[in-house]
Amino acid sequence: MEKKLNVLMFSGDYDKAMAGFILANSAREINVEVTMFFTFWGLLLLRDPEKVDLEGKSFYEKMFSTFQPKDVEQLPLSKMNYAGLGKIMMKEMLEEEEASPLIAFLKGARKKQVKFLACKLSVDILGFKQEEFYPEVEIVDAKVYLKDALKSDIQLFI
Repeated sequence: MEKKLNVLMFSGDYDKAMAGFILANSAREINVEVTMFFTFWGLLLLRDPEKVDLEGKSFYEKMFSTFQPKDVEQLPLSKMNYAGLGKIMMKEMLEEEEASPLIAFLKGARKKQVKFLACKLSVDILGFKQEEFYPEVEIVDAKVYLKDALKSDIQLFI
């Protein structure tokens, strides 16, 4: 019987996203089925930077889209960000350890067919459109996520 991991990604912080994607990639490498459910700030991890679109959005949705990072590599750290200085230090430390950046883990999860679910209510509230996300992203309601989580062997909240 195949094992299953379910990760709820609430955070849009670089270091927390790294943790989630490292676990997702590692789980796929040991043949664990992985579903990641992204809600609120976690949705920033699913936006294709080439497809951010302001057309048809309300004033608040345009403001939100304009002032949020367009690319996962632009996300702040959860602690010790220091107006971006902490992030620069973190990236240098990753390079020193020859560790991959967040974008590599995101691409790996996509390639390894991690299932990406986006919370419909969060998508609606924040004014995102399906076209702004990577093609693998499925927009679902909380019930779909909960049914998936109930079938999982491990559930994580990041």
